[in-house]
Amino acid sequence: PARASAAAILRLIQSGKTAQRLVTVPEGWPSVLVRDALARTDELTGAAPLPAEGSVLPDSYAFGAGDTRASVVKRMQQAMTAYLAAAWAKRRPNLVVHTPAEAIVLASIVEKETGKASERRLVAAVYANRLRRGMPLQADPTVIYPITHGKPLGRRIKESELHAKNGYNTYAQTGLPEGPIANPGRASIDAVLDPADTTALYFVADGSGGHAFADTLAEHNANVTKWKAYRKEHGI
Repeated sequence: PARASAAAILRLIQSGKTAQRLVTVPEGWPSVLVRDALARTDELTGAAPLPAEGSVLPDSYAFGAGDTRASVVKRMQQAMTAYLAAAWAKRRPNLVVHTPAEAIVLASIVEKETGKASERRLVAAVYANRLRRGMPLQADPTVIYPITHGKPLGRRIKESELHAKNGYNTYAQTGLPEGPIANPGRASIDAVLDPADTTALYFVADGSGGHAFADTLAEHNANVTKWKAYRKEHGI
């Protein structure tokens, strides 16, 4: 540190402490934000590559001054490959996802739909139930992804966008989108590989950061009416 005394410098050397440099990827970040974060990290060198969506494991990664941005991305991707392999080996039988790649796609949707840890397995189960019945997932984040590449939309979804056919929009198609819409974290991957035991087919935001779940459309519509009124009343 600046203006450190000789004694303080000696203590620091003897302690073995090192300056730690970290770049952090939060759960649910799309790959464009991963690339942007690496590009802003001045201690790294070289071009910032755009990783394949869903290939990076969210975490904090240490690096040394002068490391290349490409080498950090490689370590992020190796971490995802290793975690996914271990999680897949422990998966519940008879899942709706049949490959690790499909698991990442569904986990990316779960990640974007809820930030509430207690809900992840429920959200994963709702989508699994819909897939088994051949129902469209109707996940709003899949509508947004082709428009912003995963960045926040900043406005309400337009009616025309709900009908767009682009391989991702799960209102306009059944089944999974053609690829991940973000980089899901460990908890969302685990939720998809071990979903909750529920018959719920619907959920709606309840205004508290969580969701109200329902088995039938009638119950869901009642929840929508209730929570729309709540959000309006509280200016949410």
